Amino acid sequence: MDEKVKLSEKIGFMLYSTSINIVHTFKNMYYLTFLTMILQIDVAIAGAMLAFGTVWDAVNDSLIAVFCANHRFKSGEKVRPYTLYMCVPWAIAIVLLFTDLKLNVTMTVIVGLIIYFIFEALYTFLDMPYNTMASLATKEDEGRKSINGFRSLGACLGTGIGSVAILPLVKLFGGLNDHLIINYTDAPALFKTAIVMGLICITGALTHYFTSKERVKPENEEENNVSVISGYKMLFKCKSWVYNMILIVLYGITNTIVMQNINYYAAYVIGDSSAATPILAVYLVVAVVISLVGPAIDRKVGRKRALLLAAVVSIIGKIPFIIKPDFLPFIYVNALSIGFGMTMTYIIFNTNRNNITDILEVQNGRRIDTLVSGCDNMIAKLSESLAIEIMSIALSFAGYNEALGVAQTSATLTTIEIMLGLAPALLFAGIAIISRNLDTKKELVESMERRDNA
Repeated sequence: MDEKVKLSEKIGFMLYSTSINIVHTFKNMYYLTFLTMILQIDVAIAGAMLAFGTVWDAVNDSLIAVFCANHRFKSGEKVRPYTLYMCVPWAIAIVLLFTDLKLNVTMTVIVGLIIYFIFEALYTFLDMPYNTMASLATKEDEGRKSINGFRSLGACLGTGIGSVAILPLVKLFGGLNDHLIINYTDAPALFKTAIVMGLICITGALTHYFTSKERVKPENEEENNVSVISGYKMLFKCKSWVYNMILIVLYGITNTIVMQNINYYAAYVIGDSSAATPILAVYLVVAVVISLVGPAIDRKVGRKRALLLAAVVSIIGKIPFIIKPDFLPFIYVNALSIGFGMTMTYIIFNTNRNNITDILEVQNGRRIDTLVSGCDNMIAKLSESLAIEIMSIALSFAGYNEALGVAQTSATLTTIEIMLGLAPALLFAGIAIISRNLDTKKELVESMERRDNA
């Protein structure tokens, strides 16, 4: 069996990641605004809708993961066909998210919540196979590293393209005409933009589907069904999964508080919201470069040392900013170091995830790729939600008040600076500790020896 992953296949992974991140950038930029400004839903209710959606998104990850783990297509494949079958329904759901159905307020909230739940469930059916495919495309570690590098590159490109191109696209369709803030007259423009987003999603998904192959087959072709409880028992017995789960939590919290606070830093510490753009640009450029060379770094120094290097570089890069946070050049050094650290960590935990499915198969005689991916996704989403909650509480206690504009309290400015400097440094210290204990190759060898001696 030829397990070599071709360049076209890696590009397919990259383009899917690019398309998904463009779509999510659009949703993150405009969905809450659409609910409040166009559908005229009270902001508290709209926020509750998003919160319920996040909880449902976390819950459905495990449920759908178990379903996928127990299902096989007629072709013999476990996950790849979901990309083909679910991309069009999800694209339709994207459009429905930004459709004004002209209902009364109560029905608008109810129907809107149902659409949002469907949107999140369909996305899980797309995202989980995508996260799983790297482990099923090849058993070669080098191939998996390379795939995850291309995935990271696609995420960077998608975020960058989305950030730059979506606003002009909305304007092209007649939105924001003679006004700066989205209002009810912009509904047709957002609807048309959502259609474009749906087409982008379908294009990326189909490119990935037709260029990818599910080469890795389970050792035991007659696999018994796995339940949620038995699946979790398998996961928690695997040391590498537990440590990788902690790594994902640390990554998710760090990435969320940094990305969420760059705009606050630009607006309130620097006093110029537009300053966020070059800061993010530095981050994205470094992320693109590391996406390309990260697998080579992993190969050269080894997985554990590469993760430790990511943590050390990130911590060192934050020291000047911690000392003098209002000095603009130091925020660029901070962005450069965080771009290196976050991208290397992303590549490593995704490659670990692929290796963990092999460990679990040896330990249990059962491949549960989708359950590994689904539970990791759930953990990542809960971590992001936790980070946002912590950030909101911290800013509230510091006295943040949007009405004050740039004249925020000194405690608020200090809190923003801590969340861009000291807090991520401490989180990366945790990643450095994890790097000493997380060794998928060692656990795989030990598990194989125990199986062979049993």
